[in-house]
Amino acid sequence: MDRREFCKTSIAAGLVVGSPAFLAGCGRRAATDASIAAVSLDGLEIELENAAIQELSQALSGPLILSGHPDYDRARTIWNGMHDKRPDLIVRPASSADVSHAVDFARDNNLLLAVRGGGHSWPGKSVCDGGLMIDLSQMSRVTVDRDTQRAHAQGGALLNALDTTALEQGMVTTAGVVSHTGVGGYTLGGGFGRLNRKYGLTVDNVRGAEIVTADGEVRRISADREPDLFWAIRGGGGNFGVVTEFEYQLYPFDRNVLSGSIVWPIEDARDVLEYYAEAAAGFSDEMYVGPVMARNPDLGDVIVMDVVYNGDPSEGEKELAALRAVATPVVDGVIVQDYMVMQTINDAAFGHGIRSYAKNGMVKEWSQGLVDALIDAYDPRVFLANHVAGGAVKRVGETDTAFTHRNAEIMLVFASGWQEAEMDDEFIAATRAYYKAIEPFMGGYYDNIDFDGDEAAGNYGPAYARLASIKGRYDPGNLFRLNSNIEPAV
Repeated sequence: MDRREFCKTSIAAGLVVGSPAFLAGCGRRAATDASIAAVSLDGLEIELENAAIQELSQALSGPLILSGHPDYDRARTIWNGMHDKRPDLIVRPASSADVSHAVDFARDNNLLLAVRGGGHSWPGKSVCDGGLMIDLSQMSRVTVDRDTQRAHAQGGALLNALDTTALEQGMVTTAGVVSHTGVGGYTLGGGFGRLNRKYGLTVDNVRGAEIVTADGEVRRISADREPDLFWAIRGGGGNFGVVTEFEYQLYPFDRNVLSGSIVWPIEDARDVLEYYAEAAAGFSDEMYVGPVMARNPDLGDVIVMDVVYNGDPSEGEKELAALRAVATPVVDGVIVQDYMVMQTINDAAFGHGIRSYAKNGMVKEWSQGLVDALIDAYDPRVFLANHVAGGAVKRVGETDTAFTHRNAEIMLVFASGWQEAEMDDEFIAATRAYYKAIEPFMGGYYDNIDFDGDEAAGNYGPAYARLASIKGRYDPGNLFRLNSNIEPAV
């Protein structure tokens, strides 16, 4: 640790880290008066010297939060209420230098490390028990350069800020479908969104990044600077470091777009899905439309098509005409409206604190068997959602980025949400059963969402060997392992 920082205050989180009160408040037993028990990278119990923790505290410009601090529970809480983990230490960096200090501390102490961007890790990998959590929430600035058509978003920024800041300048890039998701994990995993058929995945629009690697170095990377690492972060997840800033390509955009939802009763699901299976591959790049099956509290069981048309609304109306004619909708809300209506429409349904479980799979082509299975296995406890691909997504080479599922037409997501812990087993079992019925029609999965995805080598396919080699160069000790983990090549 840089001892020049010792002149800073020794109170980093409202607690004097060397005091007995600190040790008593850590939520884990004190190993001695001078150390506390923690969890290593391999899950073993280790001891953290109190002096080392105090040294970390003094090096940071942002707070070091410990159990007993008023912000501790808020800082450790992530979006999915299923996860109730208690890190020993939470660093809220105010700068990349703070991130570097935290990474150095975790590496030097062989300490389990979690990285929280927006806290939307569905499987809960952005928090840990007994280790160190880097919480990027204070690094959330988004800026836009209208002349270069680029956005710069810090690692703790949310998608809402990326969308709204760009839209204020008449521009946009591909962003996800729940606006309180963080840019970090979302981007590193690939980045599906309602504009990806036109502009590609979010990783296709990353032009540069600032990243802190396992050696504590702060690196500026791009296609020209450390290109292997730049390739790896575009789909390789959080395996390679803590990204403290992304640079995104933007596109001129009229925020008033033809968009909304068309809703039919579940009895029309077969007709709607059979039409979609036949027509989906022929939709224009401007048309984003995908099926949802769920129970609506007012309408009962329904099939829904969410629509965003990124082009002349009159052309979009023509393209939608055949879909609208398949059956009589109970609701047709597709109108010209602000893009942010659709970008925030799922925010409440996926609100913070809900207990939720999800699985997903990639569909290469629609078939009658898939349509039949989706209808036969439908369970109103499970929300069938999607991320539409095709278009520009499919025109990127399979290994041009680390995201290799370029041949998928759509990703199907099987998700459930509930409030009470005693309902966990029921809803998890229902979600797994629905997924299992559809699994024969899918291949590969999206790392950011799946709870049980542990076949990283198979899922990354032709990119895995290169990813493992890059992991071996930049993170040989596998410090960044709370992700769809890529084992470092020797």
